[in-house]
Amino acid sequence: MLDLYRRTVARFPLGSVSYMFAYGSGVKQQEGYGKVGNGKNLRPPPGTVVDLVFCVRDAQGFHAENLHRHPDHYSALRYLGPNFVAKYQERLGAGVYCNTLVPLPDVGITIKYGVVSQEELLEDLLDWRHLYLAGRLHKPVTNLVNPSDNPPLKAALDRNLVSALQVALLLLPEKFTAYGLFHTIAGLSYKGDFRMIFGENKQKVHNIVSPQINDFFALYQPSLGQLSDYVAVNMKGQESGSRKPAIIFEQDKSSSATCQHLRQLPRELQKRLQRNAACRGDYTQVVNHLSMASQLPEVLQASVNDIVWRSSVTQSIKNIPSAGLLKSLAYSYRKAQKTFAV
Repeated sequence: MLDLYRRTVARFPLGSVSYMFAYGSGVKQQEGYGKVGNGKNLRPPPGTVVDLVFCVRDAQGFHAENLHRHPDHYSALRYLGPNFVAKYQERLGAGVYCNTLVPLPDVGITIKYGVVSQEELLEDLLDWRHLYLAGRLHKPVTNLVNPSDNPPLKAALDRNLVSALQVALLLLPEKFTAYGLFHTIAGLSYKGDFRMIFGENKQKVHNIVSPQINDFFALYQPSLGQLSDYVAVNMKGQESGSRKPAIIFEQDKSSSATCQHLRQLPRELQKRLQRNAACRGDYTQVVNHLSMASQLPEVLQASVNDIVWRSSVTQSIKNIPSAGLLKSLAYSYRKAQKTFAV
């Protein structure tokens, strides 16, 4: 599969690309879809779209060269030039410009790709300003550029995972299974998404987590180690209603542990908590109040949902002109087909 991805991305201007990843049902195994292979010559499941994200240092330069190479990837916005496209990318929605349903006959796949500036991605990873690409990166993806070669980006990616784990711990009870943990994490960027009302399979989070438990473990092992003072593997048990073995975690639910997690939450989430909490005052006062409040999980989930709802609505509206009306309708139709087929 990696050979296929390399042949796919080789056609793009990669000079300013600082990070690149592939994700989605065409890349990572999900329940209800064809098998995703790992062999060199294996392909994505039939009918799936391979989702790519290019993180770039120079958005205008990337679009200028990409418009020259692939004008047919763009909607009528291409006639307004690369400067307009870059500003449209960076100033609206979640800071991502998407080209949708791009057929690549030479490799036999269809792709959707988003372009984001490194500055915007760093802000989303660290502060959860949009919880858009940060949410995508809560789940396993296939890196096509090693983020370890970019220390600021690698640090932000790691911080994003720790933040997701801390929010999940605040939402979960004292004891929980590995499936419960990763289902909670994967659901953070879906529960507030307006597209979950229509167009997305309601079992989407389960379909992502269930076949990827091992990938989630590998992704979150460093974060679990970093928070080992607050959460640990307690024992092996069984999933509720199943005979399958399950790893049981146990966490510290003391008010001091809760305060520690709340103090380290991303900045945008802190702002939402201040707005949604019954307590009024600065964030330190809100933390002290919430650490002893039985309603903390509800307030926290509502605050996460606020961020996701706003970005999912604005980015979806933004994607209509960038994709073009016909492609937007075709993409929505594909989504609906997958929803009712699964």
